[in-house]
Amino acid sequence: QVQLVESGGGLVQAGGSLRLSCVASGRSISYSGMGWFRQAPGKEREFVSHINFSGSRTDYTDSVKGRFTISRDNAKSTVYLQMNSLKPEDTAIYYCAVRRGIEIQRGGAYDYWGQGTQVTVSS
Repeated sequence: QVQLVESGGGLVQAGGSLRLSCVASGRSISYSGMGWFRQAPGKEREFVSHINFSGSRTDYTDSVKGRFTISRDNAKSTVYLQMNSLKPEDTAIYYCAVRRGIEIQRGGAYDYWGQGTQVTVSS
């Protein structure tokens, strides 16, 4: 079992920055890929970013490339999402998750999820 707790969300103006954190407890995540997803009101959950177990490979959805950076600190069992140049369309609840499957962009490939942290970007 893995418990994930996200933090760092909040209200920010367009163009601003936030840094999300996801702290894991229970089973180690050091050998697991980790992902960030988001869900806006009335929309389906969507993939945002993924990082492999060592941090040597990262992936992003096109809409956040160049603005968001995913990283991890396995010693702290923590995954981060640095979000810069935020836009109103980034408003959503952001979730981190532990990947067990192959398809990094598919939510079904993840088996443990946090409770989410709200990000609101005002225009």
